Amino acid sequence: MKAFAMLKIGEAGWIEKERPVCGPQDAICKPLAVAICTSDIHTVYEGGVGERFNMVLGHECCAEVVEVGELVKDFKPGDKVLVPAITPDWNSLEAQAGYSMHSNGMLAGWKFSNHKDGVFGEYFHVNDPDGNLALLPEGMSYEDACMLSDMVPTGFHAVEQADVQFGDTVLVIGIGPVGLMAVAGANLRGASRIIVVGTRSVCVEAAKGYGATDFISYKDGSISEQVMKLTDGKGVDRVCIAGGTVATFEEAVKALKPGGKIGNVNYLGKGEFITIPRVEWGAGMGHKVISGGLMPGGRLRMEKLGALIASGKLDVSPLSTHVFHGWEHIPEGLEMMRNKADNLIKPVIILD
Repeated sequence: MKAFAMLKIGEAGWIEKERPVCGPQDAICKPLAVAICTSDIHTVYEGGVGERFNMVLGHECCAEVVEVGELVKDFKPGDKVLVPAITPDWNSLEAQAGYSMHSNGMLAGWKFSNHKDGVFGEYFHVNDPDGNLALLPEGMSYEDACMLSDMVPTGFHAVEQADVQFGDTVLVIGIGPVGLMAVAGANLRGASRIIVVGTRSVCVEAAKGYGATDFISYKDGSISEQVMKLTDGKGVDRVCIAGGTVATFEEAVKALKPGGKIGNVNYLGKGEFITIPRVEWGAGMGHKVISGGLMPGGRLRMEKLGALIASGKLDVSPLSTHVFHGWEHIPEGLEMMRNKADNLIKPVIILD
């Protein structure tokens, strides 16, 4: 089969690979549409997950099932499905402990373009499809379906980790597609004020539509100082980190009230250590909680988040700013995400 792969750190291109084999509890799918993620950029150009050779890229798509194993109960060839970026092994001890995304090892629920070939090929493999796939809701566009692979569940997971409550003042750092979904999630959770950090005009306009109330730029100086000025020195109740670097955590801690929580979903592709400011962390006793987590995967989450879109509670169409048709546009989409044009939020490629 034809596939677009990471050839090695710093290089990606087209290759030929064997079609994946279907086991008794597996499914083989073909992508109907794919989306490019900033994580693909971290993986290829920063070596975020280490060296990989001829590994098929991609973890965002919707698909059609073409083959299932004899033990698969709920899906059949021809089904159109949502595909989460994280596909845990649901019988693992980690899943039983409530951390399915780390099934059989830290981050090991993230299989596509990490532990195995991803979805930018003519066919791809899905483990435990009964636990990991969900039927594509009737009438949902392929573009919207691709946003359910990663952008929506990851952005919402930042909100879950930060434990946003009714009336909270929330700071969202980074308003790319994941950060925009953090804004939407905080709004759905009842935040009264949502301060966002971002500069690109297309993202700022989208953030307004999702409920952001205040806007600041890291280009204008310290994030925490700007937040303190906006909040009359009080700070914020919650912080969702969806962008930045290892240095971003210092600003988040400084902007957070005692007893507040930080939820990070930003993929830190480089840097050795995260610095926590001692004084602003209450000399270790400020009850400022920092949580960083890979999004949960699985069928139930896909079905619930899909229902939000299907019911009209969440509109993800603003995220798909560039829609292409044909396999040949995958390298172009990768370069777009690498360079982040001012009018870009997310490129989607329809494979018709």
